Amino acid sequence: MNALAARLGAWLPWTGASRPAVPARVHGVDQALVWLTVGLLAFGLVMVYSASVALPDNPRFANYAHGHFLLRHGVFIAVSFLFALLAFQVPIATWEKLAPWLFVASLMLLVVVLVPHIGKGVNGARRWIGFGLLSFQPSELAKFAVLLYAADYMVRKMDVKERFFRAVLPMAAAVAIVGLLLLAEPDMGAFMVIAVIAMGILFLGGVNARMFFLIAAVMVVAFMLMIALSEWRRERIFAYLDPWSEKHALGKGYQLSHSLIAIGRGEIFGVGLGGSVEKLHWLPEAHTDFLLAVIGEEFGLVGVLVVIVSFLWMTRRIMHIGRQAIALDRVFAGLVAQGVGIWVGFQAFINMGVNLGALPTKGLTLPLMSYGGSAILMNLVAIAVVLRVDYENKVLMRGGRA
Repeated sequence: MNALAARLGAWLPWTGASRPAVPARVHGVDQALVWLTVGLLAFGLVMVYSASVALPDNPRFANYAHGHFLLRHGVFIAVSFLFALLAFQVPIATWEKLAPWLFVASLMLLVVVLVPHIGKGVNGARRWIGFGLLSFQPSELAKFAVLLYAADYMVRKMDVKERFFRAVLPMAAAVAIVGLLLLAEPDMGAFMVIAVIAMGILFLGGVNARMFFLIAAVMVVAFMLMIALSEWRRERIFAYLDPWSEKHALGKGYQLSHSLIAIGRGEIFGVGLGGSVEKLHWLPEAHTDFLLAVIGEEFGLVGVLVVIVSFLWMTRRIMHIGRQAIALDRVFAGLVAQGVGIWVGFQAFINMGVNLGALPTKGLTLPLMSYGGSAILMNLVAIAVVLRVDYENKVLMRGGRA
């Protein structure tokens, strides 16, 4: 009887007899990805506290307690975990059905945020919708919505992906509409991320190479025109090229110059946790856009390399899950996972490049680590969807149904 059960298990992998022969790695979800995400969140929480603990000494934040940003960031993470758990319960087939509706909802929120007395303005930009003590940034939802919509679009247009006007132009128009709404805020950084996500999914979805490079050329020209036609964007480019000049050191190049000073002070092993000087009102937005500079000062080159390697590994792992889904003939699920990999990897690359002086200053946070409720929420929901893709992949590998 045992021999018969073993033989049946070899032919019927979904039977209980086959269970001992199934590798442990095909059960559950990717534990390494889960723990790396938790590790980045925990390290980010510690660094947000370190970078913001002195802010109440500034008259602008005089009414805040020293642990204000730590407490809020901790609440953001806890609430985001709950939403991520809910997102994990949703089958990928349901996300595919919801994709167009989420895209429409994100467009509506991008319009609403521009309405006076509804959209919340900070530093001349209207990017948030206030909900009492909390606020939500629609551009973060737009990244996720465009990702789902682009994946769904490519699945629906598989039969015409060689024809430019039928395959690419409608998607380009959708991204252009999102871009116009984001530029009205203005939020060029979010538009760049969304454009790269959409282009990446088009490329991975099998769009003709000539069409892809044509789209890429158009996007490059469009971003160059945006910079050329905007005086303050031109000033940022000039400040990036020469942040130490007398004209820029106290102006557009102020953040970059102090970020470089912070990283330079850290040298190889850093000055120690809590020992940063630049966070003491010298480096603006140290707990958000320039968190990596504080990490560089307190943990040195070693700390920066740990963060870089962590995001490289995370992006590689997410892309692998996407490729695995496509190999199982789950194209939508695979494109969604790979889109999340592009999102996390590209935004981390831009943020790190800005902090290290390799790229012009751009208001993008470091995923999973920087202070910000909307970004943390959508980052964790996106990773939860990737874990759902991985879970359904492994169910199929065991012979079940996703």
